[in-house]
Amino acid sequence: MARGFFNVPIAVNEPVKDYKPGSPELKEVLATYKEMYKGTADIPMYINGKEVRTGNTRNITPPHDHKHVVGHYHVAEKKHVDEAISTALAAREAWSSVSWMERASIFLKAAELLAGPYRAKMNAATMLAQSKNVFQAEIDAACEMIDFFRFNVQYMTDIFKDQPASAPGIWNRVEYRPLEGFVYAISPFNFTSIAANLPAAAALMGNVVVWKPSDHQAYSAQVIVDLFKEAGLPDGVINVVYGDPVMISDTVLASPDFSGLHFTGSTTVFKNLWQQIGNNIHNYKTYPRIVGETGGKDFIWAHTSAFPLQVATAITRGAFEYQGQKCSAASRAYIPASMWAEVKKHLVAQTSELKMGAPDDTKNFVNAVIHEGSFDKIAKYIDAAKADVNAEVIIGGNHDKSKGYFIEPTVILAKTPTYETMTTELFGPVITIYIYEDLEWEASLKLVDESTEYALTGAIFSTDRYIVEKASKALENAAGNFYINDKPTGAVVGQQPFGGARASGTNDKAGSAQNLLRWTSVRLIKETFVTPQDYKYPFLG
Repeated sequence: MARGFFNVPIAVNEPVKDYKPGSPELKEVLATYKEMYKGTADIPMYINGKEVRTGNTRNITPPHDHKHVVGHYHVAEKKHVDEAISTALAAREAWSSVSWMERASIFLKAAELLAGPYRAKMNAATMLAQSKNVFQAEIDAACEMIDFFRFNVQYMTDIFKDQPASAPGIWNRVEYRPLEGFVYAISPFNFTSIAANLPAAAALMGNVVVWKPSDHQAYSAQVIVDLFKEAGLPDGVINVVYGDPVMISDTVLASPDFSGLHFTGSTTVFKNLWQQIGNNIHNYKTYPRIVGETGGKDFIWAHTSAFPLQVATAITRGAFEYQGQKCSAASRAYIPASMWAEVKKHLVAQTSELKMGAPDDTKNFVNAVIHEGSFDKIAKYIDAAKADVNAEVIIGGNHDKSKGYFIEPTVILAKTPTYETMTTELFGPVITIYIYEDLEWEASLKLVDESTEYALTGAIFSTDRYIVEKASKALENAAGNFYINDKPTGAVVGQQPFGGARASGTNDKAGSAQNLLRWTSVRLIKETFVTPQDYKYPFLG
């Protein structure tokens, strides 16, 4: 492997295993899945390096088999959150003083452990408790997490190399210090890699962290804790609590030592947390850093010059991979009238082949949505579309939660561009399509830009370079990650830093130096080698 600054390995993306039928990696992950399915995991909180069990537990059930219990996790009381804060602050002095190279080595080791002995377990936990098929688990829980660890180390070294100029006789330098206090990380259920990166990015830069994973991601969160422990992360640096999100956040945000929020989740929750931080601003020792990636209503727009099969494939993959539960999932599309018949033909053919079921059957492209609340919300919108004169369900539309929270990949045809499912975030395997008149393509771009409050991801399809340029300009504020002739999902660390603006977040780009800089407080040091002893300047004579 190539070496960079201070001989740190230069990051490269982790190769994705293909899990072909009969392959050794598929046999290993399915065997691990089977063992975890049979077991009953007892998942504690993790405070100051100690496993904390309260006896107040909640069950973990696979979304695709919700009557089967695979484990439980322990829920915090306020005193546990207070302890997580105090032990993090106690660990801060030692951790912030550790050489950045030593911190780097911990996360580089975590990457190697995950690439090897932890890979099957991390993937299996994600498949089991978050209902991801093996490929979606591989590109998330294994490859993206490995990439986060490796590339963050490279970005950290790049940051430290960025130093100011020095005039003769003086030496200017900057220190990239951790924030004064602790960081609060709140992570979502849908990406195991994001769950790991939110606390890890801050910790790499010398911060201490109180981490609240999603309750629906507790199983893989425990594997992340085990990974960090084996990699050598000191006690108290990352503390993990589960339970009532309101109580936990109220306790954390009341602390005068709160110095930063690293968040991925819903727009409403993020706005409420921001407001709460603002209300508490006079209590804090420092202005907190607020970094968040939130909701999206991600789009696909096609021009008449595009290839219909490519557009249809982007819809199928972009909308239905991981049941449309990616932040970047395509959930609205704008198709020119002259192209629609052919796009529909390919879309019907492709979706008719999609199989749905549990992730341990690798023939299943689609699995279950995360929980009953999500199922009920999505089903409600689908059923409403069936009965609405302004919409038509043209593909799918069926749903069943008797065994698992299964919703059939669904395509709704909207007769108006402002139909509810064209503007409302659903977070499920549903995409709504609006057909526009060919000559009204410029007006349709305005619809794309103005129909929702979000600006996370979006894709345009055209073979006409003039159209590509005009559409890119018209939609410059509509998506933080913008794709030309590709689906709006699949950002790779080191290649497509991820994040959006408007109601989709602060656009601090996870998997980039920009994100890591948010977890530093820069100190400029000027040293003068020969110190003046006379106050007079030459102009005084």
